[in-house]
Amino acid sequence: MKTTKFFILTLAISLNSLFAQENTKGDFSFPILEGPYMGQEPPAMVAEPFAPGIISTEGWEVEGVFAPGMKEFYFTTSRGEPFRPTVIGFRQEGNIWKKYTEFRRKGELAFSPDGSRMHMAKGYKDRIGDTWSERKSLGPSFEEIQIMRLTTSSKATYVFDEVGMPNGDGVIRYSRLIDGEREAPRAFGKEINTGSMNAHPFIAPDESYIIWDGRREEGFGGSDIYISFRKKDGSWGDAINMGNKVNTDKWDAYASVTPDGKYLMFNRSLDEEGDNIDIYWIDARIIENLRPKQ
Repeated sequence: MKTTKFFILTLAISLNSLFAQENTKGDFSFPILEGPYMGQEPPAMVAEPFAPGIISTEGWEVEGVFAPGMKEFYFTTSRGEPFRPTVIGFRQEGNIWKKYTEFRRKGELAFSPDGSRMHMAKGYKDRIGDTWSERKSLGPSFEEIQIMRLTTSSKATYVFDEVGMPNGDGVIRYSRLIDGEREAPRAFGKEINTGSMNAHPFIAPDESYIIWDGRREEGFGGSDIYISFRKKDGSWGDAINMGNKVNTDKWDAYASVTPDGKYLMFNRSLDEEGDNIDIYWIDARIIENLRPKQ
């Protein structure tokens, strides 16, 4: 039942994004926040909600990401009816964080490692000073794939998912930039594409690991977050469950590492229905603790 509920929710969000308008208006107000990390005390090796009572409230807050430079923060929420995923963006001015934008989500946000591009599923925007260009298409090779999240490495390798239809398997693919040409998308092997609901991949800027979420028989339940490290020969190691410091018996998903490399941020459902989802974070040393010794 939990798998079905979250699959339907994910599908509904993705379809909603396809037909969303760029701009929206909502009742989103926040207190004054000062200092690094939106004024939040960073966590240690125990996952904690990010900005409790401010960003992570009793409701639906997901996809928290800092832009490279750590001066911008974005997350997605929806308040009231009908269900309308809305991206809220903050910018640090001096020592103060201020909300500077909100818009209807058209794909889950991720940033190129140099911060020059905001990826939005199969579209993107380029940074122009303090603002962003109009949304552009990645091209015909990606238009037919119902992408939820696409992340990119410093070598411009794309790693992305696809809404799992009709059986919820989910496939994670990659596309490299070779001699200036973008190769056709290719699926990862069984190390990553095993089980069901494989989604929301994050590739490290140096391509040394990939993090994603999915369901496997040996998991904690719901959806768990996994990591695979690249071997010396360039192949990918077996999936490693990130353990009970990250995963619970409910839905844990959408992990990424902050651009300064210090923290892992992810979504966690606090109820069986998926109506109360918060953004959590934990010290990124958990990644090094899981890295196989070579």
